[in-house]
Amino acid sequence: MVTIKKIGSAVVGIAMLIGAVGKFVPHWFMTMPFPLSIILWISTGHGMPPYFSTDAWKEDEIDTWTRDGDLVVATGAKSGTTFMLYCTHQIRTKGKDTDDELFPDVSIATPWPDLIQSRGGSWAEQKERYNTTIIPDGRTMKEVWDHPSYPFRIFKSHFGPPELPVRKKGGKNIKYMAMVRNGLDVAASMTDFYSAHTDEFRHLWGGFPPDVPPDVRDADGFHPAMKDMLPGNPLEGIYWGYVNSWWPYRNDPNVILLHYSDVRKDLKGSVAKIAKFLDVKLSSSELNTVVNRCSMEHMKKANKFHYYMPLNTDSTWNNNEHFIVKSGKMVNKGHVGNGKDNFSPKVVAKFREAEEKMLGHDPALLKWAREGGGFPPVES
Repeated sequence: MVTIKKIGSAVVGIAMLIGAVGKFVPHWFMTMPFPLSIILWISTGHGMPPYFSTDAWKEDEIDTWTRDGDLVVATGAKSGTTFMLYCTHQIRTKGKDTDDELFPDVSIATPWPDLIQSRGGSWAEQKERYNTTIIPDGRTMKEVWDHPSYPFRIFKSHFGPPELPVRKKGGKNIKYMAMVRNGLDVAASMTDFYSAHTDEFRHLWGGFPPDVPPDVRDADGFHPAMKDMLPGNPLEGIYWGYVNSWWPYRNDPNVILLHYSDVRKDLKGSVAKIAKFLDVKLSSSELNTVVNRCSMEHMKKANKFHYYMPLNTDSTWNNNEHFIVKSGKMVNKGHVGNGKDNFSPKVVAKFREAEEKMLGHDPALLKWAREGGGFPPVES
């Protein structure tokens, strides 16, 4: 009986210790091996992935660092985010940044406020360093992302409303770009993305995301990345939550909601549509130049998409040599509609069931998320 009491007391003590760490110094969990690191992180109430934060977008914070006309490229994960960041940069420069002098890397030219760049860091402590940090060529970051020639600045996010205050009353006039992709295409892209991260980045975040090759499948036929996306699992929000969050905002005047398949099928028409939304007038020649520079072929050649973390202060991270993803892994084939070919019929059927469960409450939304095309107006 005494032994049972001792065990019970020990369990309570351990639980209290874990709770205290989770409340006051949760980044300590990131020093532990995967998956224990993530289990403890999630079990103490923290969201996934562990390096995301919504702090920059809070209503009482966003006006302290944004200005009228800013663009937030808030596309879904693995739904063309890097593609749109580079493409909107081409639009704002009218394709004239031919040597990518103003685009040394995607994380420098188009900052990502969601991303906490240091283990134990926060938006508050890294905010000012967006202005003062010196990049390898001797410029400050601000000289690149806030260049005086820009008609608007570009920021990256993977969030949707309400985390992004799209309908905030008063304050800065900010535009938002959202983009959805076929769910099975996202899942297929995610299977490659887990292993695309560098070991240095993975080391900072408790081994997440795990280094799982894209051809690995469990007993049920699922790749871990796809399984993590399913309803009730840690990354449920990156697809289902994202799609549902943007749908009611599709006709808001400061929002452009796109579908990845539509942009891929008609890049020229999409560039023209985006430019109009951004109040940028492109001549016929400028439009053709921008379209060419937005192509997969040009982006692969440019290779400016390593995602450096110049704000990182961890001793194990070299700001000039380390980056989030391996070289060439952020610009892939960009296929449309063939994600299902990466999975067994059984897995595809399970994913279709999840689509019906999470998006089927609105048949128009379900159809559009799968196929793209036009969408109906928001019902009043």
